[in-house]
Amino acid sequence: MERKINIAIDGYSSCGKSTLAKGIAKALGYAYIDSGAMYRAVTLYAIRNGLSNNDEIDESGLETELDNITVDFTNSNGMNMTRLNGEIVENEIRNMEVSALVSQVSRIKKVREKLRLMQQDASRFGGVVMDGRDIGSAVLPFAELKIFMTANKDIRAMRRFEELAEKGETITLEEIRANLEKRDLLDTTRKENPLVQVPDALLLDNTKMTEKEQLNQALDWAKELIFETS
Repeated sequence: MERKINIAIDGYSSCGKSTLAKGIAKALGYAYIDSGAMYRAVTLYAIRNGLSNNDEIDESGLETELDNITVDFTNSNGMNMTRLNGEIVENEIRNMEVSALVSQVSRIKKVREKLRLMQQDASRFGGVVMDGRDIGSAVLPFAELKIFMTANKDIRAMRRFEELAEKGETITLEEIRANLEKRDLLDTTRKENPLVQVPDALLLDNTKMTEKEQLNQALDWAKELIFETS
């Protein structure tokens, strides 16, 4: 018996969570929700509105602005695009300025509460693939399939370096590695819903896997649940 399930994907920065989530959603005909992009959009709003200074976020100032922030997604030429207050900001939210601050924004309780409600509302009928840092633990704790992704730090840094190089950004591999280490620390030690592998999450270490191999593994897990008899 086929049913629509929710799939939660968590893991460290630059593990390919979004790539995997998009692949699963496309293969199953599910909706894809990029929770990380939502936090990046809020971070971009903070930067644009003078709420960041010397690599620090004005948390109280951002909290007062939350009612003025909307984040959603639109499809453009088959691509899932992030919108901030109606403006497509997919490229802007991927730069290193946003990357350097997004972990600070994501640890703010009121920001997490606002975005969590939006994410849960999108998944209430099933058929959603969502990736982030606390999807299986806090956003979709009852998701039928939970996947926790990890990979060797050097591999992750090189993947991020190649991604940014393709976009024409000039940055060293050492800077990227330092950024990943900082984000890992903030993500795993923050007070509000830190990055953890919940007990019922399936571990996917893709250090030595191709995109196709990891997608096939995830789809095998998903199909076991989708077609199981109730």
